[in-house]
Amino acid sequence: MGILRNTRRTRVYIPSQGPTSWQAFLAEPERQWRTGYSAKTLAHCWESPDGLPAEVAQMFDGSVELLLALPEHRVPLDGGNRDSQNDVFALIRFGEQTCAATIEGKVSEAFGPTVGEWYAEPSPGKRERMRQLCGLLGFDDVPPFHIRYQLVHRTASALIEARRFKTDEAAMIVHSFSPARMWFEDFATFASLFGAEVKPDKSSTVILKSGQRLRLGWATGNRDFLKC
Repeated sequence: MGILRNTRRTRVYIPSQGPTSWQAFLAEPERQWRTGYSAKTLAHCWESPDGLPAEVAQMFDGSVELLLALPEHRVPLDGGNRDSQNDVFALIRFGEQTCAATIEGKVSEAFGPTVGEWYAEPSPGKRERMRQLCGLLGFDDVPPFHIRYQLVHRTASALIEARRFKTDEAAMIVHSFSPARMWFEDFATFASLFGAEVKPDKSSTVILKSGQRLRLGWATGNRDFLKC
């Protein structure tokens, strides 16, 4: 079904044996692997269908096919040793085009620190990383301090991988299982930096200064997987 297990810094990937295969690649396997939380919920959801979850597939037009999915996929960034660890990286074919997508799973968890919190008294490494992120996203300066930093580097990861795999576009999709759509406003505020107006369960596409096409979307996950 295209789900592969990421063996981190090598380029060798091992087919998944099911949702429990995902646990070992979490930053904190024991703490993060809990029923009702995003890591376990996302693993069961993505392992369930023979292809993309329907709510993610509907972010794209035409016939949609999951080519492969890499859980806990790490994308190196400038300015330090800490990669952007994406919940899922997916190569998706839609119609005659391909997309490199980073998937951020959420239940009630926030998107982490703001840019202002992460960039307070920045080290040289953080300055180097911010330069890379701004260049990728087409920002002339550091994003507004109220923007969630996680959304910045997850989107940059998609753009990096789109260039590496030479896909037609990049996408950053929040796969949320929150009944209350918690933190959607943070996502919408981030999308507005690109002039994109986003709505739940619909994607919005923009062209960046670099010429890259970027798709942003919020997909509402099946809440049955919260019980897994």
